[in-house]
Amino acid sequence: MPATLASKLRDDETVLTVWSGLPVPIMVELLARSGFDTVTLDMQHGQHDIASVRDGFASATLGGAHRVARIPVGDYATASRLLDLGAEAVIAPMINSAEDARAFVDAMKYPPLGARSWGPHRGAMLAGKTAPEYLRTANDETLAFAMIETPEAFAALDDILKVPGIDAVFVGPADLSLTLSNGAELAPEGEAVRKAAAEIAAKTRAAGKIAGKFCTSVEDIAWAQQAGFRLLNYGIDMSLFIEAVTQALRAAQSACES
Repeated sequence: MPATLASKLRDDETVLTVWSGLPVPIMVELLARSGFDTVTLDMQHGQHDIASVRDGFASATLGGAHRVARIPVGDYATASRLLDLGAEAVIAPMINSAEDARAFVDAMKYPPLGARSWGPHRGAMLAGKTAPEYLRTANDETLAFAMIETPEAFAALDDILKVPGIDAVFVGPADLSLTLSNGAELAPEGEAVRKAAAEIAAKTRAAGKIAGKFCTSVEDIAWAQQAGFRLLNYGIDMSLFIEAVTQALRAAQSACES
């Protein structure tokens, strides 16, 4: 059986993901077929809903990519539904305390770690497992990523990392820059964010857990990998599409002028 997303990350492999905000299954499949290891479907700031995530997970699988999604703030019930639909990892924004982390874990993990309700029929199917096989591995192979993106979360990081069932953290550098500056600037690659992110990665790895980060440039990817982050996002479908079309149009216009 192919390696799981969880096993790759726990083996310290670097996994590249791309952000999907457009609720179009064929777009998810194309992102997967492009070679990204993972496609992350965004329900917080993207346009995805439960139906588009359901279809998007199937498209990601068809394209050969792992399945990840981000829930809206505090919508832990949706985390359970995403797992039932086949998510291999769920990213939860604005986890600012151990209490937030425990509520997230309750939705993500079966007893004794959490309180997730049984019903992963589609998830087991996409994983290629029977129901008993899925139950035996679910708590280890479905990853709970707590987003660290505020001074409160940064201050509570040690407590968040101690919560059983939190497998990983994910740095959101845009919100981290906004909250660290009290709304004064948006500087996801600024000095303050880099300093905080490096400490987050170091503490997370020391706790034996996985660190992920949204990267805003190729240079940021290199920095983040060196800092210890292993799930690295680069690119958003809408921006990538516009950039590719713009480059193609400019090339065509240049050919017409020559």
